[in-house]
Amino acid sequence: MTTSRLPFGTSDADAAVLAGLVSTSRQVLAQKNAGDAGEVRFLADAGAFALRQAGKNSVQAKEMALRSVAAEIASAWNDSDRSVLARINRAMTLLDHYPDTFTAYEQGRILRRHVDLVVECGTPLDTEARALLDAAAVVHCEQNSPNRARPLLQMLAESLQPRTLTDRHQDAREHRRVRVLPLEDGMAELIVTLPATLAHAILDRLTRQASAVKDVRERARVAAGAADESAEQEGLPGVDDEPSPAEVLASDERTTDQIRADLLADMLLTTTPGADPYLPGDGDGGLGAIRAVVQVTVPVLTLLGRSDLPADLTGTSPIDGPTARTLAGNAPGLDRILTHPITGAVLTTDRYQPTADLKRFLRGRDHRCRFPGCRMPAIRSDIDHTRDYADGGPTEAGNLGHLCRGHHTLKHATPWRVRQLPAGILEWTSPAGHTYTDHPPGPALPGATATSLTGTGTGTGTPPDARGPRDTGTPRDTGRPPVAFTPDGDPPPF
Repeated sequence: MTTSRLPFGTSDADAAVLAGLVSTSRQVLAQKNAGDAGEVRFLADAGAFALRQAGKNSVQAKEMALRSVAAEIASAWNDSDRSVLARINRAMTLLDHYPDTFTAYEQGRILRRHVDLVVECGTPLDTEARALLDAAAVVHCEQNSPNRARPLLQMLAESLQPRTLTDRHQDAREHRRVRVLPLEDGMAELIVTLPATLAHAILDRLTRQASAVKDVRERARVAAGAADESAEQEGLPGVDDEPSPAEVLASDERTTDQIRADLLADMLLTTTPGADPYLPGDGDGGLGAIRAVVQVTVPVLTLLGRSDLPADLTGTSPIDGPTARTLAGNAPGLDRILTHPITGAVLTTDRYQPTADLKRFLRGRDHRCRFPGCRMPAIRSDIDHTRDYADGGPTEAGNLGHLCRGHHTLKHATPWRVRQLPAGILEWTSPAGHTYTDHPPGPALPGATATSLTGTGTGTGTPPDARGPRDTGTPRDTGRPPVAFTPDGDPPPF
């Protein structure tokens, strides 16, 4: 058998197989793009339907119609309504402003990353400029990979800008913000959107501070080494004694990245801002007295250091036991939450009183916004009357639940309806008549159950005084009741 001059000794038969793979890859890409394009057209149609429903009403009415339709689809897909709404808006933008790009994608001539790049570059442009970008972008995308097409499209979009960079920067400054992106293993990214000069200045200052820390560390190592050598020459005890401050500094093994991260966290959590509206003179203002608030649910044995079960940073992610114990040790007080040993439903809380403890109870029961698919933490959500107070709805656990501000508005401004069933279960009815049930999440920890209870409630998710007759059963004592604590903070008001 003869072989070609292809690299790595590839035979003619191998070359034929590779040619077939390339041909098949183009077909697969075209089929995938066609399927994705069908979803885009469907979502754009859903958005158009919502706008037809709103008619010529206000912008707010159109927004509520879009959110209501997005929630309808998201509930059917078991997805987040915010995610679906974003995809609806993107689909409508793509079909309305970038028809050539969309057609090329639908036919498998370009990649999804090409499409995302065109939309990204066209975001600040007006309708007329987007049409020019759309017409020119397809050629660049067909001839270049997304990475190579990016600078070409950015320069093209810049040439179509109707306003100067100075004007656009002034507008962009209005969108500065801070976000948290959850990561694995109990970590998260703090993302700050700032003017580029400030962002680079912050990084430069942190780098200089980290270098200063490392310089002190090196000097301490030299001093500690000299002290040990002197003690050894004089026959005195050295390394086994209580470590000196220099030896403590010398033991620091942190990298520059780690030191910068520690410095940033320390300054953000402990220092007083220079721009403080409460600052009367040269003294500390009111902003410096504000401390961070988090809600953490911890198994008791973890709190005591006898277990490695993770704790739950409510509404976000698990955290490790040592971190939870540190938080608990620095907290001014703990709110203990006892849960049903089998179902995990909240039974009661310490210090039960009509108002403050009812809030604690609801926070421990709900953990998050109670609209299907939403994970906004309860401590950043409103406590809503399921049956409106104005309509005679009582202020009790069986008629209260946490809703984030967006879903609180959705409940009152759209045809979505909700009723609360026993055990704190919320049954939502969509405008199309479909029902979706949201259960209280309960402790997000394995084996988080009650201990040392003299009796058990019915597991209805209501406070002890509202549960009625108790069960005759006795809970199994596993020794792991969760303990939730919130340093220096209360949940949002009713």
